[in-house]
Amino acid sequence: MRLETLAVHAGSRIDPATGAVAMPIYLSTTFERAADGSYPRGYIYTRLGNPNREALEEATAALEGGAVAMAFASGSAAAFAVLQALIPGAHVLAPKDLYHGLARMFREIATAWGLSVSFVDMADPSAVESAIRPETRLIWVETPSNPMLRITDIAQIAALAHRAGAFCICDNTLATPILQRPLALGADGVVHSATKYMGGHSDAIGGIVVLKEETPFARRMREIQTTGGAILPPFESWLILRGLQTLPYRMRAHCENAMRVAAFLAQHPAVEAVPYPGLPGHPGHAVAARQMSMFGGLVSFQVRGGQEAAFQVAERTRLFIRATSFGGPESFIEHRASIEGPGSSTPGNLLRLAIGLEHPEDLIEDLDQALRALL
Repeated sequence: MRLETLAVHAGSRIDPATGAVAMPIYLSTTFERAADGSYPRGYIYTRLGNPNREALEEATAALEGGAVAMAFASGSAAAFAVLQALIPGAHVLAPKDLYHGLARMFREIATAWGLSVSFVDMADPSAVESAIRPETRLIWVETPSNPMLRITDIAQIAALAHRAGAFCICDNTLATPILQRPLALGADGVVHSATKYMGGHSDAIGGIVVLKEETPFARRMREIQTTGGAILPPFESWLILRGLQTLPYRMRAHCENAMRVAAFLAQHPAVEAVPYPGLPGHPGHAVAARQMSMFGGLVSFQVRGGQEAAFQVAERTRLFIRATSFGGPESFIEHRASIEGPGSSTPGNLLRLAIGLEHPEDLIEDLDQALRALL
């Protein structure tokens, strides 16, 4: 079954009581026992299992081609569960250009219970190989990366991980399973901030882990989810499952718009650089073209004139909203270094654009009028 069909039908169920095509929201926290004390309908307590969450997990596993999925209260909670499932003393390799919230989690929280973490250039397989230790148990991949949009060869890094007896987990938030299938490329699991493209409407926070196989590692993660309790509630599960049904078509529009905006910015005299992987000059373009079907809806660009000029451009846009996040129908503009705070490695003149579903020419005209004030 093709992705467009899976997106519409995976996890969807006709309501047996009413015949409703749209799945009801099951807000109940608890479920009735039978007279003998059993649970014949399969549900006990919503922390342990809920029809809406299970439907979302089933749909996401199908889209990614995995065996098991777990939905969490946020993307950060999903990533956190992966780290919690490791044994203390394990070594983790992570990319230098890692989403700043995860970088902080790895540095400040994971090390507190006995994990060690090293940061490496994931675009350089030889650097990754050199950084692997006997105790390395996880190699974390984020491609494209946020916000520099660097590209990692998933198949190469997964092969290195497996030779070392480690898991390879890929943050697939920016690409989604519509653009990139890490499990088919050798990764053992994927993590999503479902808040972004999967939900698609800037109105639900959630995170999802999909694993290729049902293993002891997967069972530990399920125990962390249900016993630890960082579960995705029914309403958010329902919203994100609804978002999945239109994901293939929304992603095409995001990507087509982003490519046109990136091409415009690349030739603008007020722009210094556009590290968008869809442009042939991007160092990871060939790898991205091989492992992605399109190049994503985020566009980062560096403004001539430094940080102050970047702030001026963000202030002058009319359609772009100054806000954090991406994946909704609206287009956002953000000065990443100031959001990431002290110690950020993001250039001060970089602006990140979350390209929405508006007409691309309107977005280009808005950026043009903001940039021309610098000339």
